[in-house]
Amino acid sequence: MASRVFIDTNVLIYSIDRANPDKQDTALRLIAKHAKGRTGVISTQVLQEFYSAATRKLGVAPLIARQHLRDFRVFDTVQVTPEIIEEGIDCSILNQISFWDGLIIAAAATAIVSELLSEDLNHGQSIRGVTVNNPFR
Repeated sequence: MASRVFIDTNVLIYSIDRANPDKQDTALRLIAKHAKGRTGVISTQVLQEFYSAATRKLGVAPLIARQHLRDFRVFDTVQVTPEIIEEGIDCSILNQISFWDGLIIAAAATAIVSELLSEDLNHGQSIRGVTVNNPFR
């Protein structure tokens, strides 16, 4: 059985970003792979960030962005709780990363995944047992 991976917001955003065709192809391939294999994990934070970035930065119509959110239901979703927020704060302080990145790491660790697909942290960096893999490098 394939390992589960946590998918960060930027991967989902690139899947609809036609301005970056190489990154879009990579993102679409990863999303399809992890949807088919049922190995993808996201969080409620990722869904919120996706909607915000898609509508504000990419100019996607709100109802279209909402439909994409429905499509992402194929992934297991970590519900961000007060405990995960506290873990995210601790993670951000201890590792000198942003609160939002700390929250992603805390959610990924909660989901017991060993890999985070993201371009937001250093490729190969390992925090709380989660190793960052930048698929766009």
